[in-house]
Amino acid sequence: MKPDSLLYPAPRGLYCAKGDFYIDPVQPVERALITHGHADHARAGHGRVLATRETLDIMRIRYGEGFCGESQVASLGETMAINGVRVSFHPAGHVLGSAQISVEAGGKRIVVSGDYKRRSDPTCRPFEPVPCDVFITEATFGLPVFHHPDDRLETARLLASLKQFPERAHVVGAYALGKAQRVIALLRQHGYDEPIHIHGALAKLCEYYQAEGIDLGDIQSATLAGEKRPDFAGGIVIGPPSAFADRWARRFAEPVAVFASGWMLIRQRAKQRGVELPLVISDHCDWAELTGTIREIAPAEVWVTHGREEALVRWCELEGIPARPLHLVGYDDEGE
Repeated sequence: MKPDSLLYPAPRGLYCAKGDFYIDPVQPVERALITHGHADHARAGHGRVLATRETLDIMRIRYGEGFCGESQVASLGETMAINGVRVSFHPAGHVLGSAQISVEAGGKRIVVSGDYKRRSDPTCRPFEPVPCDVFITEATFGLPVFHHPDDRLETARLLASLKQFPERAHVVGAYALGKAQRVIALLRQHGYDEPIHIHGALAKLCEYYQAEGIDLGDIQSATLAGEKRPDFAGGIVIGPPSAFADRWARRFAEPVAVFASGWMLIRQRAKQRGVELPLVISDHCDWAELTGTIREIAPAEVWVTHGREEALVRWCELEGIPARPLHLVGYDDEGE
């Protein structure tokens, strides 16, 4: 069986005709296999959804109990058959519950990475390399210019600024799923044990992470009412990036605008967002990690999707690895 007859791009996403299922479809379908809970990969309205228990829980938190017609838990490493196609889920290291999906039939195995990272993260299981004939990799940071610094050094910069400007609130923009919890965990690893205040939009997901045994320390609400609302001078407040555009972010004490993202490596992006303290903390691989992962897995072929596809395809070709871009649409950098 040729790989592109087992799995191929279709208008609604990657489709396996033999198994009659989609992976991370961008429109409602009858059967969907979901890699992780970010909204560009996990949409509501599917007939049946197969995903890890954590991803299903996250979808319920974000969309409500009726997010799909029927759900089924995929246990990591367990192989199941769907219409004769062998399917298994493996840790992706992106966010809590994130998984790569292996699809196998006719002697060919394709692994769909979803979004993934290779760095240590106490809030989710680490990436697990899976031998395969075809590796489908993301390329969010698929350009040689992207070399992300050590997460610990970036966290130390935030704490140094907090010490330097104790009269100011440090307001950190971080996406609600994965990034916010990871930033909090990094701060705790550095010994910061003061209360961290969060925007209400982060509360349910932070509570879920804590219920799953991930220690985020003392988390308190920053969305407080009343005439004598605190200004959080000397403290850390974390909210979704969208909150920076409303009144919520304008009531803190001389706020230091902080944003945690791999894109903060590009100074112009930080300037456009009005970020005073850019933190280069990414939940995706940088260039060296993308290429290192491909070398480690050593697939016979690489397919590249959602990101800087052409540069990574060209690198594969120079390494003697057949590669092609998939040109899938509907995916963005929500988790970044």
